[in-house]
Amino acid sequence: MTSIYQQLGEKTIRRIAHLFYKGVENDSLMREMYPKDLAPAEERFALFLIQFFGGPNTYSDKRGHPRLKKRHFPYKVDMKAREHWMKHITDAVNQIEVDEFTKGQMMEYFEKSSTHMINS
Repeated sequence: MTSIYQQLGEKTIRRIAHLFYKGVENDSLMREMYPKDLAPAEERFALFLIQFFGGPNTYSDKRGHPRLKKRHFPYKVDMKAREHWMKHITDAVNQIEVDEFTKGQMMEYFEKSSTHMINS
């Protein structure tokens, strides 16, 4: 079975992360959760997505286990924040060329993981 990473490639997955952060950049609710310079967060997100979707383990090699909920705990992640996050990731995925099955797999993961991050 071919991984999402093998189907899309690193360049496209990095593009998803970039497009996501372009949305975050102009979203007042989301923007307050990030430092002024979004580039490091974008790089971490890209490396995480690359690894999660079947690429190299560079994220874990550099940062250890993802521990997503723990890493996001300092931020108020409520249903409204989740909805904003989902809007930006959905917009990003919709801007790349991807077959419907793969898109569905990705969006299923994003739906579940964003719900899991809710802490308020």
